[in-house]
Amino acid sequence: MTKKLKKIVLSYSGGLDTSVILKWLQEAYGCEVVTFTADLGQGEELEPARRNAEMLGVNDIRIIDLREEFARDFVFPMLRANALYEGQYMLGSSIARPLIARHLVKIAQEVGADAISHGATGKGNDQVRFELAVNALDPSITVIAPWRQWPIRSRLELIAYAERHQIVIPKDKHGEAPFSTDANLLHTSTEGKMLEDPAVVAPAYVHQRTVDPVDAPDEPEIIKISFARGDAISLDGEAMSPAPLLEQLNLRGCRHGIGRVDLVENRFVGMKSRGVYETPGGTILLAAHRGIESITLDRAAAHLKDELMPRYAEMIYNGFWFSPEREMLQALIDKSQAFVSGDVTLRLYKGSASVIARSSPYSLYNADLVTFEEGSGSYDHHDAEGFIRLTGLRLKNWGARNRDALR
Repeated sequence: MTKKLKKIVLSYSGGLDTSVILKWLQEAYGCEVVTFTADLGQGEELEPARRNAEMLGVNDIRIIDLREEFARDFVFPMLRANALYEGQYMLGSSIARPLIARHLVKIAQEVGADAISHGATGKGNDQVRFELAVNALDPSITVIAPWRQWPIRSRLELIAYAERHQIVIPKDKHGEAPFSTDANLLHTSTEGKMLEDPAVVAPAYVHQRTVDPVDAPDEPEIIKISFARGDAISLDGEAMSPAPLLEQLNLRGCRHGIGRVDLVENRFVGMKSRGVYETPGGTILLAAHRGIESITLDRAAAHLKDELMPRYAEMIYNGFWFSPEREMLQALIDKSQAFVSGDVTLRLYKGSASVIARSSPYSLYNADLVTFEEGSGSYDHHDAEGFIRLTGLRLKNWGARNRDALR
């Protein structure tokens, strides 16, 4: 027997899955359902979501443009850490979920709803991300996960339910499971169908956001990105806020086939999965950010950041954006960015974004120290002798022990 609820807020894309979920919630709980559709820059027309919700009898339909909030408050803080999950994945889906959850909770509090619902499956990471975020933001709210609760167990059963209730079924989804896709301002991901076999080469049409690097222009494109305190603030001298800047870099990256990753990753729920990711603008920003850090961060600070980055990335991947440990690490990361300001020049060419120049008013790079020519005398070559002697003292002791033991 289902719990009696007053009102539910549903994270609603307007597609087949969430439309079936919407109808099921109305039937199973017999209460009002409010739909929330987040515009995260997925590049799709969002009005069909409104029309589909209206057709299913929804009176309170929320479609909110979150592109700037997404880039400013989630993507850019993550990029300050140079975050990559398992060395490759730029966390495009992972970083969007806490933002969606934050607005689900906010709307629930505004309308007096006592539950929220999402369309994440019982095998994926998103169910964890949504629900951990809700736990942190408002533990009093009930979370409904239909894919774990209803009797529907397959795509065919989902379609049959949709047909019984006259829910619109996209032609490419009728009778056959499609690729599972997720898109936002940062990335596009594709999973499912033949991609479930990691030995099968992904067909060309899986890539939706970038051209094949083989077909990219034969001439490189040179761009300059300016940073202030770790965040990109302009492109080729034109000041931009985070969302428009990322949009522009997506266009540049798309043209040059930048940001493609074919990855088998370890899901938090305990299985491996294969996905194809496209993150053109984010890949360019990551290269540029590491470029400006290379001349503005102290060696020990830079190395500490690199040591902490995998842990930070794992927190985001596993759904712990709203957690004390992530906030603690974020404070450390943001502190490190105080002097990460300046300009980075990159060459975009056939799938690569290469840093070719960098400058900063706070640069720690000292040409006088590093030059092979005669410098100002602030570095005495003879000092290296004592440095090497003390550094190597333990190795000499260790080596002598080993030599004598093997005689």
